[in-house]
Amino acid sequence: METRVVAWRRTDEDAGHSLARVEPRDGGWLFHGTEVLAGPETLLACSFRVEVDDAWVTRRVEATSVSADGERRLLLTADDHRRWWRDGERAPELDGCVDVDVAATPLTNTLPIRRLASLAVGQEVATPVAWVDVPALGVTRVDQTYSRLGPARWRYADDAHGAFELTVDDDGLVVEYTGMATRVAG
Repeated sequence: METRVVAWRRTDEDAGHSLARVEPRDGGWLFHGTEVLAGPETLLACSFRVEVDDAWVTRRVEATSVSADGERRLLLTADDHRRWWRDGERAPELDGCVDVDVAATPLTNTLPIRRLASLAVGQEVATPVAWVDVPALGVTRVDQTYSRLGPARWRYADDAHGAFELTVDDDGLVVEYTGMATRVAG
């Protein structure tokens, strides 16, 4: 994958958009972007930066959010043994997590989809994820199951948030996230 810039319109909010950039780095990839929700019910902004290695495994996450509750910041890091730290403090409840899922963007779904690209249609894999709530930036360990439905179709599910269907392009970037977002550019 070459450097890509993509944008989504939220389908679950009146006025929400997300913009993200994916770029190759030495030994991996950098995913970064912003989501803004400015509807009558929800006012928030979230910026994120996710660094992954060449095996599509999360190494570092930086996120900020702004909402009526104020500004928040988060830093997550993981070492080679999948031990995690939150804001410099050990976070053993996240140990073993391979991915991060920032709730404000469809972009982070690309990480497991790229890593699981060799799955045959009908196969599924459960993977532990550090799920980041927006705008609170709370982090919870969640087991997500990714199922390959077709060449460009995936389903992911977890006990906490339900099940969702994703349509992706050749790079594994979400085109349609049923019930949440649709890509409008890139």
